[in-house]
Amino acid sequence: MLAIIGLCIILTIVILLLTEKMSPFIAMVLIPLIGALVAGFDFAQLKTFYLDGTKSVTQIVIMFIFAIIFFGIMSDVGLFKPLIDRLIKLTGGNVVAVCLGTVLISVVAHLDGTGATTFLLVVPALLPLYKRLNMNPYLLFLLLAASAGLVNMLPWGGPTGRVATVLNMNVEELYRPLFLVQVIGLVYIIALAIFLGFREQKRLVQLAPNNATTNEDPLAPSQSPEPNKYFWFNVALFFATMATLFSGLLSPGYVFMIATAILLLVNYRNPAEQLERIQAHSSGAIMMASIILAAGTFLGILKGSGMLNAIAVNLVNLLPNALIPYLHIIVGIFGIPLELVLNTDSYYFGLFPVVQEITSQVGVEPRVAGYAMLIGSIVGTFVTPLSPALWMGLGLANLSMGKHIRYSFLWIWALSLAILFSAILIGVVPLP
Repeated sequence: MLAIIGLCIILTIVILLLTEKMSPFIAMVLIPLIGALVAGFDFAQLKTFYLDGTKSVTQIVIMFIFAIIFFGIMSDVGLFKPLIDRLIKLTGGNVVAVCLGTVLISVVAHLDGTGATTFLLVVPALLPLYKRLNMNPYLLFLLLAASAGLVNMLPWGGPTGRVATVLNMNVEELYRPLFLVQVIGLVYIIALAIFLGFREQKRLVQLAPNNATTNEDPLAPSQSPEPNKYFWFNVALFFATMATLFSGLLSPGYVFMIATAILLLVNYRNPAEQLERIQAHSSGAIMMASIILAAGTFLGILKGSGMLNAIAVNLVNLLPNALIPYLHIIVGIFGIPLELVLNTDSYYFGLFPVVQEITSQVGVEPRVAGYAMLIGSIVGTFVTPLSPALWMGLGLANLSMGKHIRYSFLWIWALSLAILFSAILIGVVPLP
């Protein structure tokens, strides 16, 4: 009975998330509550489930809140503008260089882990250059999606935090082995950009007689804020924050809390301005925090009630024994197609806990299952109609979601498989 109720909770939440009939916060708070009451648990037990669940995600919530505010303010003070503008100028006129520049600019722009910000920075800056050279704008979105998706593996990007939430792990500790995977993935994306750049160049040569130009200046500077007078201090603070974060000397949430306070103190001396900057970026921070806290209660009920374990045990009995030790890898292999039907929350909070519980029954380390599913799907973050940021980006360029998926899907899936295979080879996702 626990397994049936648990599956009903998960399936109901996934369906509600896919159909967007209910917000993730409401779904992950109310549906598990109803399921637990139907299963016969009393309020004292529900209180324990809640406390255990929220306690496990408190540090992750703090990190997300202050990381989003920190990077948002860094963007406000123009930290990334000189680098982005310089990269734009360096790519001018050469198709292959434009493709490489797209990758580098997208990587830099997505350091804040916010998809909307990335599209707002990259699309208006590079689309005129693509138009001027008559390059396919869907190539821009393919490279942008792959690059931003890979960067999204960073601890504050979202997916890694969700995996850490399910595993009740420190997100920075979980991320460390993934850094090498990101480096390998970036090499693959650069290689893909070069290949596609030459292919696009060949196409343009064949169409040269029909090429037309626009009056837009492809080398015009980006529309991001001008750097302020404390630019070099902000650069130093940025790198000091990253160094402290990766050193493990302090908890990630505390690192971003301190860095945000220093950033505000130096760049905005007036308390009213400081509060205004926090308020300007708090909506995104609170939205992410509310979802993570709701996920904590959702997982607290599933785990504390024994539903998750019951689901795993029953599914283990249904699956062929030879398949179970490789289930996480199989799901990782199909991670990109799953991105088309499962949004981020349903993938990591609905599917991953079940896969992790099943594979742990046969000795697969929980974090290994998380790595396989994360690596297998991460570069597909922005090749799905379930991404609001992607809709916004395509709207800026007046492009079609369907055409973007048709143009990018197979390349992204091949890239994902290459990165997952490499992760297996270097031991991040060891074979059973």
